[in-house]
Amino acid sequence: MRDPCKTVAIIPARAGSKGIPGKNVREIGGKPLLVWSIEHALATEGIDSVWVSSDGEAILEIAEHHGARGIRRPEAISGDTATSESAWRHALDWIEAQGTPVARVVGMQATSPVREPGDLDRALAQFDREELDSLFSGVAIRDHFIWHEGPTGLESVTYDHRHRRRRQEITRQYLESGSFYVFKPWVLRDLDNRLGGKIGVCPVAPFTGCQIDEVADLWLCEAMLRQLAAVGSPKREA
Repeated sequence: MRDPCKTVAIIPARAGSKGIPGKNVREIGGKPLLVWSIEHALATEGIDSVWVSSDGEAILEIAEHHGARGIRRPEAISGDTATSESAWRHALDWIEAQGTPVARVVGMQATSPVREPGDLDRALAQFDREELDSLFSGVAIRDHFIWHEGPTGLESVTYDHRHRRRRQEITRQYLESGSFYVFKPWVLRDLDNRLGGKIGVCPVAPFTGCQIDEVADLWLCEAMLRQLAAVGSPKREA
């Protein structure tokens, strides 16, 4: 018997964007940017409902036209300094106030339109299998040697340059792709964070980490979306 508590996808999508005006409704790959994330969530068997939190009427209309449910976000948490956590928390409270108990939240970024079919299904299955409290989508990276400017000059951050290890000895690291997160409501409410408790990572393909922050990102993500539509996802490295 299925748990009466629901798994909901919540997609924050502000109307204001200084870098790319109207970014969330701008057409990319033949549809508004926001719609890619809505469709990915709707196609996921483990998600019971999809919600879009926004202060923009046009965004809410597009969301509802494509099968999501709209939540009007208050002005106080709609500015440039507003966090995704504040939008997710407001939306979660609103959904539960309508009488829907929530067990899991899938927090998605509208600005990450590139995902492989099944990414969200895999994440939810892993979340349950590993009995996690929160999870993030991550790209596995190796030989990623980062330096920063320290007080005495350049310093290696992700490895010790004085004792360089062989590639086979390097522990796998993950870069948050930002595409999606899964978390229990208590993590968001108690910690004011999308991650906490027992944390897991759902490995995703590197190309799905494409995020649209600048105009050039639109071109890159659109090229990826068209390629995926034409030939599908590339085979993953074993």
